[in-house]
Amino acid sequence: MRKYVILRRQPTTRGGNKRGIETFGVGHSSGGQTKQFAYERLTDRAAASIAAEPEVQAIAPAMPTKLIRPLKAAGSGGRDVWGLDAVGARASGFTGKGVTVAILDTGIDATHPAFAGVDIEQRDFSGDGDGDREGHGTHCAGTILGRDVDGTRIGVASGVERALIGKVLGDRGGGDSEMIVEGIQWALSRGANIISMSLGFDFPGMVKDWTDDNWPVDLATSNALEAYRVNLRVFDELMGLTKARGGLGGGALIVAASGNESQRQQHPDWRIAASLPAAADDVVSVAAVGRHGEHLGVADFSNSMALISGPGVDILSAKAGGGLESLSGTSMACPHVAGVSALWWEAIKRGGRIPTPINVKAELISKARRDVFGDASAEIDVGQGLVTAP
Repeated sequence: MRKYVILRRQPTTRGGNKRGIETFGVGHSSGGQTKQFAYERLTDRAAASIAAEPEVQAIAPAMPTKLIRPLKAAGSGGRDVWGLDAVGARASGFTGKGVTVAILDTGIDATHPAFAGVDIEQRDFSGDGDGDREGHGTHCAGTILGRDVDGTRIGVASGVERALIGKVLGDRGGGDSEMIVEGIQWALSRGANIISMSLGFDFPGMVKDWTDDNWPVDLATSNALEAYRVNLRVFDELMGLTKARGGLGGGALIVAASGNESQRQQHPDWRIAASLPAAADDVVSVAAVGRHGEHLGVADFSNSMALISGPGVDILSAKAGGGLESLSGTSMACPHVAGVSALWWEAIKRGGRIPTPINVKAELISKARRDVFGDASAEIDVGQGLVTAP
């Protein structure tokens, strides 16, 4: 049996349906019509039967997900935390105090000194238990909200006092789209203001699973494309729900890494567009930039068509098990943007306005800088510019 995602016009209930199959879903009204999506474990034959039901708009397998695996830093190491200065975090009068940040990743090493004094609430969606055996989530969390480690500042918003850690990727760095959906809903229910996700859908892995089952490559690719299309619609529906909450003074700004699949080091045109969930409506997608002489420039690996960019090359942050390590990737750029978003959330609130995902996103875009890039930098590579703190 496979796990399928089903888009319906009528809501179903959590815990079961008329077929006695375990379901999980969310519904909301849009344009006078109630839309709902659910995850069900089905045989392929049962899925084909459900597809014919009049209320079913679309059905496809859940997408496998994976962390956007970082690259080892090319720098010489040391205590160079250049990204904090690049985004203006050190010069900002804000720290993220009073802002709740959710990090959906591989978990966290909550015992690391970088998180001393932070109220950490963990929830495991992967089945592997709390904690971070992979290390990715710990590094990302350190960049967003980490405290100083042995005199070195690593956190953009080091005044954040409450963190929601949703483990949506297992100890080997994999998961599926349902885990992310559940993680986002959990974070919203727990009052997250900012949600950071340095992960992506594993399209090649899905094709490989089918070809390993002796499917022809063209059929496996076609089915994976359909699965991607339906899962994109699910994320757009979820973001619609999140946006509706934000209009009432709630909701959360969702920030996601664009991906590391581009290969500009081989050819300038060998770049790929941002993947899900970064590609979903209203998600703040993040490209990675690094230092190019006196200027900044897009990282060779960074996927294109992101909304904004952040430091993502040779980024020093917390290492699971203790100490610090430098990594590169859009996974490292995303936490910079999430951290700056927390600073803007606080700034807007202290300025007398009600912070919402909409007005925080507006500040990110309007204050993004292009003057830090060389003449060759294009909007398709760096988005609206480098994220900048208030």
